[in-house]
Formats: sequence, structure tokens, C-alpha cells
Amino acid sequence: MVKICCIGAGYVGGPTMAVIALKCPSIEVAVVDISAPRINAWNSDQLPIYEPGLEEVVKECRGRNLFFSTAVEKHVCEADIVFVSVNTPTKTRGLGAGKAADLTYWESAARMIADVSKSDKIVVEKSTVPVKTAEAIEKILTHNSKGINFQILSNPEFLAEGTAIQDLFKPDRVLIGGRETPGGQKAIQVLKDVYAQWVPEDCIITTNLWSAELSKLAANAFLAQRISSVNAMSALCEATGADVTQVSYAVGKDTRIGPKFLNASVGFGGSCFQKDILNLVYICECNGLPEVAEYWKQVIKINDYQKNRFVNRLVSSMFNTVANKKIAVLGFAFKKDTGDTRETPAIDVCKGLLGDKARVCIYDPQVTEDQIQRDLNMNKFDWDHPLHLQPMSPTTVKQVSVVWDAYEATKDAHAACILTEWDEFKTLDYQRIYDNMQKPAFIFDGRNIVNVDKMREIGFIVYSIGKPLDAWLKDMPAVA
Repeated sequence: MVKICCIGAGYVGGPTMAVIALKCPSIEVAVVDISAPRINAWNSDQLPIYEPGLEEVVKECRGRNLFFSTAVEKHVCEADIVFVSVNTPTKTRGLGAGKAADLTYWESAARMIADVSKSDKIVVEKSTVPVKTAEAIEKILTHNSKGINFQILSNPEFLAEGTAIQDLFKPDRVLIGGRETPGGQKAIQVLKDVYAQWVPEDCIITTNLWSAELSKLAANAFLAQRISSVNAMSALCEATGADVTQVSYAVGKDTRIGPKFLNASVGFGGSCFQKDILNLVYICECNGLPEVAEYWKQVIKINDYQKNRFVNRLVSSMFNTVANKKIAVLGFAFKKDTGDTRETPAIDVCKGLLGDKARVCIYDPQVTEDQIQRDLNMNKFDWDHPLHLQPMSPTTVKQVSVVWDAYEATKDAHAACILTEWDEFKTLDYQRIYDNMQKPAFIFDGRNIVNVDKMREIGFIVYSIGKPLDAWLKDMPAVA
């Protein structure tokens, strides 16, 4: 029986291994992590992450051929294939601070694999890592190998949160990079055979190690660039009276461009886009390509500009001050159908409002008060370290309250901001919300999900990103 072990029970490791266990009943899969609370959650009825369809997959396989354990060394020692899915946060100090990936967790995982292994192993990079990480890992393993043969593969994940299980069931592509040696090619075939149990052969792409590593960074950079491009257009639409939804639709009809990732919004978030672009920027700089680095930096600059623009528009519309005004924030996760708040635009928007002394009341169907308070207290990039290395008990931000109902959040509020496109926000009783708000009542739609005309009929003053502005908003222009 082939044995697989995955180091790291997070957003990538947990779902990926659960689906491998489901689709390959003859393979024993162990997911290991040093965090006991996280492993306990995977073994309970309350999984540590929310992802549609994940619970059903885990419950079907857990205890049969899927195991979650803190016995890291035991399972690594027994495994034929070791996936490494540990955090690769952005460095906060030292060489490359603010851009380069911190490979501390990766390096310690590699040293541990070398220490405990008694048989040949295939080691698979599953985290997003900078180009040439495999080479560094290879050096650690070979210099500590005690005669054991290690083959390194890069198998980047291309999951989208909210649809991760479907992405795993029917991937666009599975990418496997390895050495162009007989041993490397053999290792690629072993991993290919695992995926081939449910993924069509023509969807499994094999490349050299560096191409696989770079493909992941490039894919995320291209996706983020599309969002920044349409967001840049949204500012121009507001200035000219165009409607960004109509522009996006017309542009997306061009088959060379396509309609995906062309929705204007308050900005992109999530654990990968910003981190991977910063990583790409750093690699370009290190390889003497400052013009290429500058090009990718601009994608992040536009994203920051979009969040600032949203806050500025909100404050200027409300007589240039939100001091002591109640602002309802609907949605805190970085997108719908996930509880993930990493790099969510809501953090920057809330911090901007709090900086102007607003009273912020937040509702999100999947994010806990503890998580929200933690996010609003954390320094940039702290979130990407394991939980036990993050600030322990966050000091609560007194100006922030968290409620479990959209109507409670908006009661007596001066304005409501929609920052996550949860489906339930499309069907709220906005007449009821309007009746219970302070007047004039404002809606700032950061996701373009409400019917602007209907909202205006009810009586709201509406700002929707990239849409023609209310006369009220034109009279009170945002100061950049």
C-alpha cells in the first residue's frame, strides 16, 4: 500500500489530501501538523476551515484511509511520498523584507524529513514557493541523506477558495515539475499515477522543476493583474459616467480576453495574490530585472489605491467625517463561501474608517469576532505565520462590534458598506434596512451586487464601484 504523508494541515494540505484519499482508496493518507488544536479540529465535527463540500469528503474517508495526526515524525518516516504544505510567509525583517518569502518552515521540514527517513522518498513541494526552492531543499536532503535517495518534485496547487473541492475533483490542470534525470522522471511518473486515478491524462502537465515553480507565481500574478486592470478602469468609469459592468461585459466578450476575473471591486485579497507578486518582484530584482519588477509592483499599487479610494469616497460623501458615526460593514472574508480573511480588503477599509474615529459594526456569516479582532490588531504579514506564533490575545478594538445578523449591523447606522459578495446580501430586505438607518442613509457597494436603481428608489444614496455617480456624490468629490 502506497503511503502519503502531508506536512501542514491548512487550506491546501487538508482539502487536497482529503480528495486524494477519496479518489484513491488504496492509498493511505496522513495529514500531520504540530498544532494539536488544528489536528483536533480536523478530527472533530467542526473542521478548522470552511469550504463547501469538504466536510462530506472528510467524513467519508476519515479513519478509513485518511488520518489527521500530530505524530509528525512517525508518519513522515513511514511515507513513500511526503507532501510539504507549510507556510511561506513574506519576510518581515532582514534581506528581502516585505517581498521575499520566508522559508524557515520549509527548511525545518526538510531537515526533519532527512533526520527521520529510513527509506527512499519522493518529497513534493505543495506550498507556493519562490523559484529555486527545490534546489535548496534538495541540498539539505542530499547533504543529510545517510545514503537515502530523495527525489524532489514541485506540484503547485491552483485551488480557489470557495470552490476548492470542485477544483480538486475537476482540475483545469495538474502540474508536476521534476528533475530531467531517470530518477526524477520516475518520481514524476509515481505522482502522475496518483492523480491519474481521477484526472484525465491530458490535464496532467509535466515540466522541469523551475517551470513548475514559476508557473504558480505567474498564474496568480496574471489573475491579480486582471483585477487591478478592471479596478483601474472603474475609477475612470466613475470620472466619465461610464458603467464598469457594461465595459467589463463588452471586453469579456472578446474570446482572447474572456469574462473571468473582470468584476470591479474594492480590491483583491486572499493569501496568495499579494504575497506571490511581492515574491515575483523580489526574484526579478535579484536577477537584475528592475523594469519587470516595477511592472508587477504596479498591480499591488492599484489594489492599494482602490481600497484607499473606497474609504476616501465614503468619508467625503458623509460631510467629510465619520467620527462617531456607526458604519455597518457587511462581509469581512476576502470573498464569498470562505471564512478566510487573509489580506481581505475589509481590513484596510475598517482600519481607514477607524482612523477617522468611526464606530464600525461588522457582520459576516463565517468569520468569528475573535478572528476579526485579531485581523484588525495584526501587523502586515503576521497572519501568515502559524497560529501559535501570532499575537496571542488581541487587545479588542473598542470602536468595533461584531454581530450575527445584517439587520442588527445596519440598525441606526449612517452607512452600510458591502465588502464581501455573499449571496445573502443580494436578497436582504433593503427597505427594512433603510427604515432603521440614520438619514441620509448611504450604501457603499464594494462588490457591485445591489440593484442601484432599486436602492435609489428606496431612498438610499448609493455609491457602487465603477458606476455613474449620484448627484450627491458629484457634489462632494472624494479627495485623494
